[in-house]
Amino acid sequence: MGFKALVVRKDDAGKASATVEEMDETALPEAAVTVDVAYSTVNYKDGLCLGSGGGLVKSWPHVPGIDFAGTVADSADAAFAPGDPVVLTGWRVGEVWWGGYAQKARVKPDWLVNLPDGLTARQAMAVGTAGFTAMLAVMALEDHGLTPDQGPVLVTGAAGGVGSVATAILANLGYEVAAVTGRPESADYLKDLGASRIVPREELAETVKRPLETETWAGCVDAVGGDMLARVLGQMKYGASVAAVGLAGGTALPATVIPFLLRGVNLLGIDSVMRPKADRERAWARIARDLPLDKLEAMIVPASLSEVPELGRAILKGQVRGRVVVDVNG
Repeated sequence: MGFKALVVRKDDAGKASATVEEMDETALPEAAVTVDVAYSTVNYKDGLCLGSGGGLVKSWPHVPGIDFAGTVADSADAAFAPGDPVVLTGWRVGEVWWGGYAQKARVKPDWLVNLPDGLTARQAMAVGTAGFTAMLAVMALEDHGLTPDQGPVLVTGAAGGVGSVATAILANLGYEVAAVTGRPESADYLKDLGASRIVPREELAETVKRPLETETWAGCVDAVGGDMLARVLGQMKYGASVAAVGLAGGTALPATVIPFLLRGVNLLGIDSVMRPKADRERAWARIARDLPLDKLEAMIVPASLSEVPELGRAILKGQVRGRVVVDVNG
């Protein structure tokens, strides 16, 4: 049976272009489970894959989309049956394996998680990889002792995908959230998600001048990295943790060891790609329980497959707020 997919191809000159094409199931990769995809998202990695590939795409033609939600259409694995609602994030799907920008996907069963009760496919992709990563960050902070009575928690890059969901989760759990953004127009949006304070990006954008500043933050979800992460490390309370998620500010960390030695600050790296299934199931269960689902609608930027390339370019430029949810059947 035929289905539609957003396919990226390269010409002889190495230029990539993406178009919606009609495909046949025989073109899909070989794996045990076939999924009828309902929704996917557009993330930073997707923007890279839609362009030159950004070093992420290993074979062409390619179907990007690093996450998706839908229902099992066919399965050769006992863990999944036709009709089961499922969600997939990680495992380099949409990079080295064909991903979610298609009405059909074929994947390995270990990569899938059953969609928790009370969470629809559309809601799951309003959360998506970014929100899944945000929950992993919150879980890591709490696993290292963070509780709401310890003081304000900082979220950098708060208007983006990870930051938006992290802000909503933390606020719903009773934390005082200080949201960092470089977009003044996002203040009302972040307050609606539960932020109690908006911190202009300029306040944290300066390079580190002193390795230790006033103890301010009980915890931090950092979705930026670079100079901002280095600055934040010197403002953490004694024994506090920073869950580092993003690299938008670069891979370099111009910090010293002083915050770690003299304040016992913990730097927790959050990788959402190849997580054990138990971790993924725990995170999605927490999302269904602890994320205020009524806040999701405000985060959603709806899109069709044909609109994805333009939105991918916009995300690379930092021009998209919230979560782009792609209706692959729309």
